[in-house]
Amino acid sequence: MSKLKTQFGTLLTLLIVVCNFNTLVAQDSKVVLAESKLKVLGTSNVHDWEIEAKGMNGKATMTIDAGDLKAIKSLDFTVEVEQLKSGKSGMDNNTYKALNSKTHKTINFKVTNVSKITEASAGSFTVETQGDLTISGVTKKINQTFAVKIVGKKAIVSGKTKIDMTTYSVKPPTALMGTIKTGKDVTVDFKVTYN
Repeated sequence: MSKLKTQFGTLLTLLIVVCNFNTLVAQDSKVVLAESKLKVLGTSNVHDWEIEAKGMNGKATMTIDAGDLKAIKSLDFTVEVEQLKSGKSGMDNNTYKALNSKTHKTINFKVTNVSKITEASAGSFTVETQGDLTISGVTKKINQTFAVKIVGKKAIVSGKTKIDMTTYSVKPPTALMGTIKTGKDVTVDFKVTYN
């Protein structure tokens, strides 16, 4: 009887360990386009402007345990340059030309290091990362802090980042024979769902 109890106890312990291990397995997920939004906000000598990404994708591998973000193993994000839309074809074409979209069809960000994950509230976290941002074929290392909200199996990643376009050898677009000039700094405002 005691041998049976010992075997049962060993089996129970093994089941508990396996169940706990399963909750900590890294979860692979992809960008849900219908639930994601990215806007680029800029200025000009005439008025402020914005352009929205209609085509984007990416993937992430995160370790989530009962709504708690334990780790981000990998995270990347890609925007299709010619799917940036302002609602004005002239502005869009100037943007594509400035970003050299014929040669460099995408803008890419890839996390290379996660330095800190801080719980802001239940299911919400602030994540400090470093990553590679590639625009018009030029890659720069940047620091990027973003918020992550865990909703079931979904991770909603949001934040803002300011970019000096000239750092990526992008000449700020102009219009109407140079009379409208855009500022060199833009702000990328994003809220992207991974599932």
